[in-house]
Amino acid sequence: MEYSGKVSSAESLGLMLQQARMVSGLSQRELATRLGTTQRYIWELESGKPSILMDRLFAAMRETGLHLTATISMPADQHG
Repeated sequence: MEYSGKVSSAESLGLMLQQARMVSGLSQRELATRLGTTQRYIWELESGKPSILMDRLFAAMRETGLHLTATISMPADQHG
């Protein structure tokens, strides 16, 4: 099973990341450990914390007509 959604801002990207993490059964701390970063950084990503990089990325997408869609795939062992 898969879930898809439009990604048009840092906030929507963060929500999709949060949903994907939860579907994967990972806590923020577990994901941070796997990525070699902090739980706070994961929280900031998921909350859509403003950053120059994200602001410029989504501004460039709007200006060029680029549309981004994220798809969350259920892990094989969670399929009903």
